[in-house]
Amino acid sequence: MVVISGSEVKDAKSATELLDIFNHGSKNRHVASTKMNAESSRSHLIVGIVISSTNLATGTVVQGKLSLVDLAGSERASKTGATPEQLKEAQSINKSLSALGDVISALSTQQSHVPYRNNKLTMLMQDSLGGNAKTLMFVNISPADYNCDETIVSLTYASRVKLITNDASKNADNKEIARLKAIISKLKKGEAFDEEDA
Repeated sequence: MVVISGSEVKDAKSATELLDIFNHGSKNRHVASTKMNAESSRSHLIVGIVISSTNLATGTVVQGKLSLVDLAGSERASKTGATPEQLKEAQSINKSLSALGDVISALSTQQSHVPYRNNKLTMLMQDSLGGNAKTLMFVNISPADYNCDETIVSLTYASRVKLITNDASKNADNKEIARLKAIISKLKKGEAFDEEDA
C-alpha cells in the first residue's frame, strides 16, 4: 500500500462517517469556471478506502483497498478561455495525465519497467494500477458536437485501461502476521506499543 507523508488517515465506523470524509475531501478540491465547464476540476482527487476484516474463528485478517480517483480532465486552452493561472493548472493536469497514460501503456503491454515515479499522480496510484489490483475507469463525456474531439480522446484514453491484466487475489494474513504489521506500523509512527503486543 502506498503511504504518503503528511496525508490524513481517518477511521470511519459507518457509511455516514465515510460520506463525511468524502465531503471533506471534495471541499478541499480546487474548481474554477471556464468556457467549457462551470465547475471545472483544477486538481485530481484521490480517496483510498482501506477495509480490514478479521475472521473471529480463525484469526485470519483480510485486507483490501478501494481507491476512488477523480481525474481532472484534459483541456484545450483555445476552448476554455482560461486565465493565466488556470493555464498553468491545465499544463500540470495534462502532464500528470500524460504520465498516467505512459504507465497504462507500460502495464497493458507488460513492459518490464513501469514509470510510476515520473509523476506524483502515478506514484499515488501505483497500488491501484499494477500488481494485485483490479482497475476500472469510468469516463464522463460531453454530448455536444462541439466537444467531439475531447470525447474521442477521452474514450481512446480509457480504452487502454481495459488492456491492463493483473492478478487480483485476496490479501489474507494470519493473526501473527497481522499483529507484527500493527507493531511495525506503530513504530513507524513513533508510537509506543504495549508489552502485550510484543
